[in-house]
Amino acid sequence: MMRLFLAPAVVAVLVAVLGGGAAGGPDPAGFVSLFNGRDLAGWVNVNTAADTWSVREGLLVCSGKPLGVMRSEKQYENFVLHVEWMHMEAGGNSGVFLWSDARPRESRLPDGLEVQMLELDWVKLNERDGKTPPIAYVHGELFGVGGVKIAPDNPRGERSMSIENRCKGRGEWNTYDVVAVDGVVKLSVNGKFVNGVSRSTRRKGYLCLESEGAEIRFRNIRILELPPGVTTPAQVAPSAPS
Repeated sequence: MMRLFLAPAVVAVLVAVLGGGAAGGPDPAGFVSLFNGRDLAGWVNVNTAADTWSVREGLLVCSGKPLGVMRSEKQYENFVLHVEWMHMEAGGNSGVFLWSDARPRESRLPDGLEVQMLELDWVKLNERDGKTPPIAYVHGELFGVGGVKIAPDNPRGERSMSIENRCKGRGEWNTYDVVAVDGVVKLSVNGKFVNGVSRSTRRKGYLCLESEGAEIRFRNIRILELPPGVTTPAQVAPSAPS
C-alpha cells in the first residue's frame, strides 16, 4: 500500500521552516544560500568538464555533458534543502545526491541517496519492447546508489515512488523541498510532500548535482542545517579528495 509517514519531530521542523521564502526573495531565517547567482563558489567540480557548469543571468546552468557531478564543499548531516530546477530538453535527466561520498564509480556517478529529476517526456522517449516505463521514474523518485540502502515509503522494488505526480515539463520551474533527519528523507514536490524513505545506511555526506546528458538549470538552492543526531562513524561518507 502506498503511504507517506512523517515522524512528529520531522513535522515540527516542517512547520517551523518551510514556506518562509518566496522564489528569488530573501532566505528564511537560518537558511544559507548554496548558490550566489554570480559564480560557482561553494562547489567542487568532481569529474565533469570545465564548461559543464556555468552561471547565466543569475541561474546555475548544467550542459549535461559529460556524465558526472559537482559536489558541495562541505558535508551535511541533518538539514532542510530547497532547490528549484528546470529541464530545457525533452526527456532530460538529472538529480541531486544526498549524503554522498562524491567519489565516482565505473558509472561516473558517486554513491548516496538520489533524488530523481527527470523531464516528463523521459518515459515516452525510453519505451522498450513497446512498453512505457512507469511515470514514477519522473516525479521525485528516491533511491540508494552505490551500495547505500534505504527503506522505501512507497516501494517500487528497492526504490520509493511518489504517491502523486506533480512535476512540470521542460521550460517550467519545479521546486523540491527535502527534509533529511537521521536517515529519514521526506520530499515535497511543488509544494506537497509525496515521497519518503527511512533507515538510510548513509546519514552524512556531500550534496552532489548531477550532469546526465541534457541541459538543466537551477536557482534558489539553499539549506538549513539542523542539529546532529545519532549518526555513527560507519554512516558518515569518507572525505573527498581535495
